[in-house]
Amino acid sequence: MSPASHPIAAVMSVLVRPRLWWVSVRQLHRLAPRGWWRRAPFLPIPDADYLRFRMITAYGGSGEVRLVPADVVADLTWCREWA
Repeated sequence: MSPASHPIAAVMSVLVRPRLWWVSVRQLHRLAPRGWWRRAPFLPIPDADYLRFRMITAYGGSGEVRLVPADVVADLTWCREWA
């Protein structure tokens, strides 16, 4: 299973929390590869190797785990409070 196996659930978990909207946009801007608009799928999605690395450091193992929406919310909340 790919590291970003449930991006829709993660997006929905952020959409219902308006206080996280700006921090999620900021984090997406920081993590998006340069020139993302020139390559398919033309979305500011972080590199797959980077996502796998983040999943390994978060959950251990091979990095092939499901993206947990609650963890996305917790991470964005931490980023909001830290900044």
